[in-house]
Amino acid sequence: MNNFVRVGSGAGMADDRIAPAQAIAERGGLDYLVMECLAERTIARETLDRSKDPSRGYTPSLRQRIRAVLPACRANGTRIVTNMGAANPRSAAAVIAEEAQALGLATPFSAVVLGDDVAELVRGEGGLATLEDGLPLEEILPRMASANAYLGADAVRDALGTGAEIVVTGRVADPSLFLGPMLHHFGWSYDDLDRLAAGTVAGHLLECSGQLTGGCFADPGRKEVEDLAGLGYPFADVSMDGRVTLSKTPQSGGRIDRATCTEQLLYEIHDPSRYITPDCVLDITGVDFVQRGKDRVEVVGAAARARTDSYKVVVGYFDGYIGIGEMGFAGINAVARARLGAEVVKERLSRLGFVYPEMRVDLIGMSSLHGDAASRPEPYEVRLRIAARSNDRTAAAAVGAEVRGLHMQGPAGAGGGYSLGVQEVLAVKSVLLPRNRVTHRVETIGHAH
Repeated sequence: MNNFVRVGSGAGMADDRIAPAQAIAERGGLDYLVMECLAERTIARETLDRSKDPSRGYTPSLRQRIRAVLPACRANGTRIVTNMGAANPRSAAAVIAEEAQALGLATPFSAVVLGDDVAELVRGEGGLATLEDGLPLEEILPRMASANAYLGADAVRDALGTGAEIVVTGRVADPSLFLGPMLHHFGWSYDDLDRLAAGTVAGHLLECSGQLTGGCFADPGRKEVEDLAGLGYPFADVSMDGRVTLSKTPQSGGRIDRATCTEQLLYEIHDPSRYITPDCVLDITGVDFVQRGKDRVEVVGAAARARTDSYKVVVGYFDGYIGIGEMGFAGINAVARARLGAEVVKERLSRLGFVYPEMRVDLIGMSSLHGDAASRPEPYEVRLRIAARSNDRTAAAAVGAEVRGLHMQGPAGAGGGYSLGVQEVLAVKSVLLPRNRVTHRVETIGHAH
């Protein structure tokens, strides 16, 4: 067994850029390429897609991504791990086989991870309360679209243990996608808490792709990033004893150093001493970064306690509709005219008999992020945005229509307006499900070469 393994990031969201993934597959010297493409709501969206067409339900960009990286991964012996299976890992694996055939490559031996879909378990469990507000889950069950448990790295480990070239999962916790190859490669156990800590913090740092190498970091004159347009994706070199060193695709833009690593370490961490994952409870309060060279950083000091006896389950549910409209105003007194336009729209909606439990009025570039402040200089141009939520689709549609109507029946100088139509709201809440109620399983597709 090799005492080191190199695990790289090929995506950090469903719409992430594909060119850097192809570059790291070609030049990164990876043992494993991990593509993380699920957010909290996306799996609910793909569940709805599958309900309309049983052959769908995987991440929409799956074909493009696999087409871009599979030739290099095959040539370099790099194994792929991805949660692009979303709500339908079996169909995703079939699509990957189709793309391999179209590329003139042998059909890959794939393993799919199942068991994260716990909708029926949740329906029958009873007594579950949402973590966000403590309310009974029964209140949203009639509107539930999906319920998926965050599986851990053991599911990925078991899939890789089949010898599969490609592992396709549904919901697996983001850092667990990266830890899984380490468990498989080194044979680490869940008693090896120091190693689990090191692997989990590595996965947490890698999971958002280019955020570790300068994305969401650059600030001209304050924090410079070389060739941000050519930003490269990161990888981790991990040793059998849990030493982790981070770097990025050779000959790529961006930077990786103590500053970028520190910012990403704190990303989406609520309690630095108790970051709960399916594999361990991570403590990053002692983590430090040691610069070992240009774009090469060692991670030290991670600690962990044993994993909890439950899985977090994200429940996606329908929560009404949102209607949105925007309109631009320019010239002297633009702000006052935009505010008048907002009042006109609200009054017209009221006279039509529509009532909204929630409405938001923003002047983009002036008050949309930080609210109104009298001390701010008044801009010469401003964009009015009105969004309102309703359980009535017709009421939601009226919002954009009335904003659009300001073109001819509103204040002077309105232009460039449009309705964004109606968006059905998929909301999410979380519950905890006992670990012993959830069982992952692995199916293989194709044959080893």
